[in-house]
Amino acid sequence: MDRVKRTLSPYLLVLPGGLWLLLFFAVPMATMLSLSLQEGDIVNGFVFTGHWQNYVDSISAYQTQLIRSLVYGAITSVVLIVLAFPVAYWIAFYGGRKKATYLFLILLPFFVSFVLRTISWRMLLTDDGVLLHPLKEAGLLPADFQILGTATAVIAGLVYSFLPFMVLPIYVALERIDPRVVEAARDLYASPLTSFRKVIFPLALPGVFAGVLMTFVPATSDYVNSELLGSSETTMIGQVIQAQFLSNSDYPTASALSFTLMTVLLIGVFAYARALGTEDVMKVAAR
Repeated sequence: MDRVKRTLSPYLLVLPGGLWLLLFFAVPMATMLSLSLQEGDIVNGFVFTGHWQNYVDSISAYQTQLIRSLVYGAITSVVLIVLAFPVAYWIAFYGGRKKATYLFLILLPFFVSFVLRTISWRMLLTDDGVLLHPLKEAGLLPADFQILGTATAVIAGLVYSFLPFMVLPIYVALERIDPRVVEAARDLYASPLTSFRKVIFPLALPGVFAGVLMTFVPATSDYVNSELLGSSETTMIGQVIQAQFLSNSDYPTASALSFTLMTVLLIGVFAYARALGTEDVMKVAAR
């Protein structure tokens, strides 16, 4: 009896999570795959016909928005690394007893609705807002200067929205670095730049790897920032999918676009992991 319990225990532990994934991930994904191959309309209903042309038509019609989303996601991830690494580095090595407080402050915006935070950026970046209006009045900016409705505004909103998701994994990786390793590099007369390039950054790669995964995917598929901060010239693929599902009731096109986006993101993630060397990153993380 004890042997049976030991054998079944791992499976019983996995069962709740497995059922949850089956019910709320596998089943919806299978439904969406079926929808992407259907024909019809909301009035007469949709019929499964194995219509793969939905993918060809949707990609042809919205390839610009798809490429734009991937570019925005990549730029956002790079900017996040540049901004998050110094913050995480300072907290990890100089935060002292107040590390938890600093991390809490980084997470504090998450206590406010994501949509409300994005709307606050819209109010901040509008032409007569608290940021641009005083600068225009002082003559520091031309009267026709604007940020709202541009790619800059959308990317700025994405960076703000996902910054904690980059800071936290990098901080965790830096926190695990033994200070004696950094001291050894200094004892060997390594300059601060060399010490960072040869010691600190390689050891922090697991955090960077995780941070990019946690930011690139949601940033690429985001539609709230492009909807509230952008214009028709900055439309992202998430907006198109949302409009096709909720406004146009074109479920096959929306489902085909969703699967196309997921496929492209998976290919990008695997290519990124291969280029970075996942096994090498995991070896560093295990040290």
